[in-house]
Amino acid sequence: DDIEKVVAQIEKEEALRQKVVEAVIDQPSRRVNFTLTAHPFKDELIMFGGEFFDGQKTTVYGDMFFYNLNKKSWTVIKAPGAPPPRCGHQAVATPNGKGELWLFGGEFSSPSESQFYHYKDLWVYHIGNKKWEKINAPGGPSSRSGHRMTYAKKQLFVFGGFHDNLRDFKYYNDLYIFHLGDYKWNRIELTGSIPAPRSGCIVLPTSDNRILVYGGYSKERIKKDIDKGQVHTDMFILGQDKHDQTGLKWKSVLVKQGGIRISPRCSASAILVQPDIAYMFGGVYDEEDDEDDEELKGHFFNDLVALDVEKHQWKNVTLTGKKDPSIRRKRRKQEEEEQSDEEAEDPMEIVDTAPIVTTLDDGIFTVTLGPAPVASSHSGAGTKNDYFTPSPRINPGLVVKNNVLYLYGGMFENGDRQYTLNDFYSLDLHKLDEWKKIIEDDFSSQIWLDSDESSSSEGSDSEEDDSTESDQEEMDVD
Repeated sequence: DDIEKVVAQIEKEEALRQKVVEAVIDQPSRRVNFTLTAHPFKDELIMFGGEFFDGQKTTVYGDMFFYNLNKKSWTVIKAPGAPPPRCGHQAVATPNGKGELWLFGGEFSSPSESQFYHYKDLWVYHIGNKKWEKINAPGGPSSRSGHRMTYAKKQLFVFGGFHDNLRDFKYYNDLYIFHLGDYKWNRIELTGSIPAPRSGCIVLPTSDNRILVYGGYSKERIKKDIDKGQVHTDMFILGQDKHDQTGLKWKSVLVKQGGIRISPRCSASAILVQPDIAYMFGGVYDEEDDEDDEELKGHFFNDLVALDVEKHQWKNVTLTGKKDPSIRRKRRKQEEEEQSDEEAEDPMEIVDTAPIVTTLDDGIFTVTLGPAPVASSHSGAGTKNDYFTPSPRINPGLVVKNNVLYLYGGMFENGDRQYTLNDFYSLDLHKLDEWKKIIEDDFSSQIWLDSDESSSSEGSDSEEDDSTESDQEEMDVD
């Protein structure tokens, strides 16, 4: 079936749902490119959507979970009128009414990723009433994923993103505002030094009602079937033009960054922890091989850095730490082993013992795994310390609630294999002492199917079967 028809059918079926169904679960299944959002009132976190690739098929999810911080429990909720499954979307929570979760865009794919569908829809989940509503407002952004959305002054701001249908691709640098008062979209006319089109960037509101844009990723076609990617490292401040009375003209200014020099990266996660301070974790930098355009070396990060959004200055976040003798012993043992010519450990074992730093290079990707520096002048993965740090990853869930920073999941790659994480950590922002483990990753439960194993069976799979698989799994409470 055509993927647009599949999405339309899923949305139609969800619209027929009459009652709310809830179930307590151990935790969500493995996924990446989901959203994790703090409840505007309660001590809860809200997760929606995401995707999982097992080496052969991609599953896109449309489920929603609430994590109770006090009970330390997960609840999956099926509510009437839910959006179709998606990943690469954005979500923000607002205090309107009894609390609202706003969701825009994203993408859906067939299991073989032979078809992609990008959304341009806007949804709101009325948290108090436990009901979804699709907002049909004209003049909004085009279909996209990988964009960024933030909330300020009763407005939603959507910037950037990309659209890729496997034939052509396009990256965006447009800015849209959705007004929560009258449910209207406005496209903003940007002047000045405008950011180049990009996705996967960081977008943060400032205390004086402007928007900060940092980094991101884009690619361009340099010749037939050859695309060249670019990791952006520039920073811009977007604010309303003081000479404009309509509110529809904004000026963009390229700003000079200060403080430490952070390693170039994309697909990092960032969140405001104070009105003028944001924390960023993770990301990846892919280096292209000069001799082989298709070969990449992926450097994955697990450093935690702070950004002063007013002064545009970066600095490392220094943890005081509770020194763990066992970690020191592991480090000493690792240093002894590095003196020999033994082969690197299995990547699953490396992640499971995150304090040990190891570099893997299989000729396609070089992956640096292990803790980032706690106090150094230059950030990046690969420096040893005596404190536990969550392993390197891209696109983890990062959220703040009650002055505690929460980090969930993400993904890293080694060669052609993806490791989708489902671990969960917290960091007290008052103490800044150590990452606490809420859920550790059990790598023995992660399934990976070699793509070669499926070559003999792919011919028997129909495209109809391929395009209708979505988020039916063991935790589905239908």
